[in-house]
Amino acid sequence: MKVRLATGDDASAIASIYAPYVTASVVSFETEAPDQAEMRARIEAGGGLYPWLVAHDAGAIAGYAYAAAFRARRAYRFAVETTVYVADGRQGQGIGRLLYTSLLPVLEAQGFTQAIAAITLPNEASLRLHETLGFERAGTYRQVGFKLGEWRSVDLWQRTLAPLSAHPAEPRPFSAVWSG
Repeated sequence: MKVRLATGDDASAIASIYAPYVTASVVSFETEAPDQAEMRARIEAGGGLYPWLVAHDAGAIAGYAYAAAFRARRAYRFAVETTVYVADGRQGQGIGRLLYTSLLPVLEAQGFTQAIAAITLPNEASLRLHETLGFERAGTYRQVGFKLGEWRSVDLWQRTLAPLSAHPAEPRPFSAVWSG
């Protein structure tokens, strides 16, 4: 299995992986699965700063991970929100871990200092994955989303990436550090 940068051409496969998380689970708070065009737009919206990666296995995409701005206000520019999704039937095969162990060092090399993951509860597999990769629980938003007939809480998990500095350099484009 290989990890590479995602392109707009991967949008259809990514949309297919994501759809069941939207329509049949509480993992995503979206209620309508985005189509190929919307996924392409999301990938491209990352520009050169927020990488999207795919795990490619035997001619198919088995999962994807990406980083996005944590919040819009400028002071948050050193923090990113990270996300990983694995194709149905491929969970438990180490794909999420492979994607994150590829993504996190890139983000660190770019100069991001914190990775934040928002995990809808319950989701024991995601909690274990994030804990294994050095994320620590930072708090809980209680009953903030209503999906599949119930109010849902979201745990926030945080992992330090690059060291903090009194004079941090702006995060660099991922193309400057990606060795894929």
